[in-house]
Amino acid sequence: MKTISIDEFEPSMVVDELLDGGGAVRLPRLFSEAQVATAQDIILRETSDHKLTGSHFNQDDEDAKLQRRVWNLFAKGDVFTDMVQHPAIYSSMQAFLGTDFIVGSMCASRTMPGFRGQEPHIDYPYWDFYRNRSFPARINASFPLNAQGIIVIDPFTEESGATAYRPGSQKQLHYPNEADNFFDNYERMIGDPGDLILFFGLTWHCAMPNRSDHGRTGILIEFLPKFVTPIEDMLSELDQQFLDDASPILRQLLGLAYPWPSAPPHPPIE
Repeated sequence: MKTISIDEFEPSMVVDELLDGGGAVRLPRLFSEAQVATAQDIILRETSDHKLTGSHFNQDDEDAKLQRRVWNLFAKGDVFTDMVQHPAIYSSMQAFLGTDFIVGSMCASRTMPGFRGQEPHIDYPYWDFYRNRSFPARINASFPLNAQGIIVIDPFTEESGATAYRPGSQKQLHYPNEADNFFDNYERMIGDPGDLILFFGLTWHCAMPNRSDHGRTGILIEFLPKFVTPIEDMLSELDQQFLDDASPILRQLLGLAYPWPSAPPHPPIE
């Protein structure tokens, strides 16, 4: 995985690597220790064993116990809205997905010791491309409809199950299957707390088994072009005061700057 320091960073470097290179980049130490600690405290609280007894979890669901999620981080604390608006993220995604890109989902994933890992896959809106007849004719990988961001909270190591990916697999629109032998040829998205990892969601990838003695937490952000429907309904948990106080960038990320669907006339009269 290509590493780009913030000193040498240019958005075009991210675009080139995601489209034409290995499909993933790491920007080390993008977030401070204080930001990581604040985010970690909130996520640990929201994914505690006590929370597992709440209405959102089935106590008999081992997968829920071993991969614990916190959805809609916009509603969980200012640290998350600050992180997602980082200039390096914003400029990279503008260059990759267009100036009016949006966030389709922002959640935390905490995989616990014993987590068995995932099957290799690609991400929304491509994630069910094994049903390729449900997609438009000649859809292809020549332009992106998705990017994924991971903000590393706990160390991403081989032992703790750091995400595996197949470099170069994003260059074709193909859902991985058994014949692709993903586990015979992959690399890992290794990272330290505060690092940012960006990758094209067409890159074959999966979380790996957590064989460590501790949880592995990352903040997962899905970025989409302005015209793709978000996968997560984030607005339903945000009150009017939050929306009134939101910065122009934050309003864009939440899709509030995009005027459609709307009543005629089209386009809207400015």
